[in-house]
Amino acid sequence: MAQGQLSIGANSLLKPAVVAAPPARVGLFESEAWQAFVTGIWADNPIFRQILGICSALAVTNKANNTLAMGLALTFVTGFSCLLVSLLRTITPRRVRMVTQILIIAVFVIIVDLFLKAYFFGISKEIGPFVGLIITNCLIMGRCENFASNNKPMISLLDGIGCGLGYAFLLMCVAVVREPLGTGKLFNISILGSGWTEWGIMVAPPGAFFVLGVFIWIMRGLSKDLK
Repeated sequence: MAQGQLSIGANSLLKPAVVAAPPARVGLFESEAWQAFVTGIWADNPIFRQILGICSALAVTNKANNTLAMGLALTFVTGFSCLLVSLLRTITPRRVRMVTQILIIAVFVIIVDLFLKAYFFGISKEIGPFVGLIITNCLIMGRCENFASNNKPMISLLDGIGCGLGYAFLLMCVAVVREPLGTGKLFNISILGSGWTEWGIMVAPPGAFFVLGVFIWIMRGLSKDLK
């Protein structure tokens, strides 16, 4: 019996030790944070997928300068509002979460408004009222409530930035059609020449409805899951 036990022990020493395999590395483009970022740009675009925040899309897209400023402003507010909401998600009482989110959004909107007044006063005069309305933008409130309040800070930041860039992208698409057709210019630079007959309707609200509707139709057509 002792020899059998010794033999078994000797054989067990000859077996290679089982080493746990290291966890597989997740590439940047496969990470959860990256997916949250790119989803907001296309797969969950706030305008042509969710039809959110179209008020400013109709109001500021008559000039590319104003559109770019609004898109960057909303991206900044959305990204950092989602970041702060996520950081405070575990200590914010549920009964006051909506009020807290509005206050957080308002802080970043005030920062953007003061920045535009200080460095881009001309643009601030034209889009100032619409910058204030960012506070009640459905896009930001939706991302803060539905995503940032339930996810980690970095993922929430990238989700907010992605949604903001998706919003800005579609606004710029509308602006680069409306401004040239309506004024013959793009970023205040003449591109169609002095002989161009300006389409006044393109810089009016009806023109915004028409161009935005066409873009939503085209982009939803390109999305196979919406066909």
